[in-house]
Amino acid sequence: MAIKNYILVCGGTACESIKSDAIYQNLLEEAAAQGVAQDVQIVKTGCFGFCEKGPIVKVLPDENFYVQVNPGDAREIIAENIIKGRVVQRLAYKEEGKKEAAADEIGFYQKQYRIVLRNCGLIDPENIEEYIARDGYLALEKALFEMNPDTIIEELKTARLRGRGGAGFPVWMKWKTTREAESDTRYIICNADEGDPGAYMDRSTLEGDPHSILEAMTIAGYTVGAHLGIIYIRAEYPLAIKRLETAMAQAKSMGLLGQDILGSGFDFDIEIRLGAGAFVCGEETALIASVEGKRGMPTPKPPFPAVAGLWGKPTVINNVETWANIPVILTKGGEWFSSIGTADSSGTKVFALTGKINNSGLVEVPMGITLREIVFDIGGGIKDSKQFKAVQTGGPSGGVITSEFLDTPIDFGSLIAVGSMMGSGGMIVMDEDDCIVDVAKFYMEFCVDESCGKCSPCRIGTKKLHGILDKVTKGKGTLADLESMQKIGTAMKKAALCGLGQTAPNPILSTMKYFEKEYLEHINLGTCRAGKCKELVQYLINPEKCTGCTICARKCPSQCIAGTKKKPHVIDQALCIKCGDCLSNCKFGAISTY
Repeated sequence: MAIKNYILVCGGTACESIKSDAIYQNLLEEAAAQGVAQDVQIVKTGCFGFCEKGPIVKVLPDENFYVQVNPGDAREIIAENIIKGRVVQRLAYKEEGKKEAAADEIGFYQKQYRIVLRNCGLIDPENIEEYIARDGYLALEKALFEMNPDTIIEELKTARLRGRGGAGFPVWMKWKTTREAESDTRYIICNADEGDPGAYMDRSTLEGDPHSILEAMTIAGYTVGAHLGIIYIRAEYPLAIKRLETAMAQAKSMGLLGQDILGSGFDFDIEIRLGAGAFVCGEETALIASVEGKRGMPTPKPPFPAVAGLWGKPTVINNVETWANIPVILTKGGEWFSSIGTADSSGTKVFALTGKINNSGLVEVPMGITLREIVFDIGGGIKDSKQFKAVQTGGPSGGVITSEFLDTPIDFGSLIAVGSMMGSGGMIVMDEDDCIVDVAKFYMEFCVDESCGKCSPCRIGTKKLHGILDKVTKGKGTLADLESMQKIGTAMKKAALCGLGQTAPNPILSTMKYFEKEYLEHINLGTCRAGKCKELVQYLINPEKCTGCTICARKCPSQCIAGTKKKPHVIDQALCIKCGDCLSNCKFGAISTY
């Protein structure tokens, strides 16, 4: 009997953490119990991207898109949608002011262009046949039998693909350098050490489409003359690791990896190396040191890894997102890829859109789209109708972008011009309730923890900057501190050994440039307009609104609130520990911050 419907269940880490696996199992059981197991195929996929609304279940061919599904909803989905052909209205995604939207009508996806994420949410990542059905390994076959290393590199040059790990170095140039380097051995490395706060682009790509990475690395091995590839992935990604291992076993069983690939005479194998979660190991020379069994610390360049990398041999290192583009470029052509995006940056970019945004999730957009389109059209604007304040791109290495630059196009050059950077793809949106000084302090604390300590500009500089920011957030900063941070940050950018130290001052320097007034308020007035810096916040009770209900006094852990029943209460500021319990428990709006 022919299959009439397909049910796709999101099987990414985010949805699995909220019981999507139970949804999948329940759907299988209900299909069998209700007698339609032969009519419907139920598939666990990778991430759909719309993480704000997970767990997600999509029914084909109707394009019904169900959000925030629970395991108990499986029975109704089978009974109503599969058997009776009716939409389960209470689960169907609805955009504000509209009826339920089919999957291909949802605003979150309208301005996206999926190349890297082309298979995520569409195929079973643990089934190689589904990958092959979507042109999987076609690029490898073409590379081995219709192209040669020179024509492959020329295709990448035509595509103008730049590395998506942050630096944006031309991929064709890196591969060409490794191919031409004098050596009897060469290596391929996939950098899957994704460490930016809030970033999960690489993890989701590996979970949803692992074969695309294996295929791309094998193509690179053939191009540069390497026979071993290594995927360096942090151990905190168990699902991605499991699916990679499954994909590798399947590829080997079908002659797509290992000895004599597709009968071509070319041998290439891939191994997995687990990282311990050190942010600095995202830097290529520190990563190589870690793979070699050494402490993950960067080394001076040159020589670059393309000439002297793993075990001193020429090595191509690209990150997950970069690799995922390779098969599509070879099958569709470099001219097709370069027609997408801008003259400076071709193709697309994947971002993890998080923070004070209505539609958080994983988005892939063509280069050249504006920040405004991402934040307000794809992201759905700011939560709770708050005012947009800034967006942080590039993680701890990037800067903040204010409302005046919302129409900045997304590409490598434009973001650098406004004081930020592309980075690997983290994008954190802030609203009026965020303290910009506290945000800078958070990123600097992260850099202090993650600095390997090898070079003094980074080891000492990050600690000094964090100490000054801590003073400012406690109301103890001075105007001289602002000048000191500027000098230290500038020195670090020039003198630090690797990208971590060179870019660590970016959040501070950009926030000081665009939000100087907030820094001055902390220093001169001793106030934090967002109420995030505890030492600068006072909780006050408005006597005109206070009914004397005593709830605040009973909830206060420091017993700093005094008063009698049915009469206004007062807060003893000397005893107040700034916990905010009084504010959250007051039912009459009598308590405010100052």
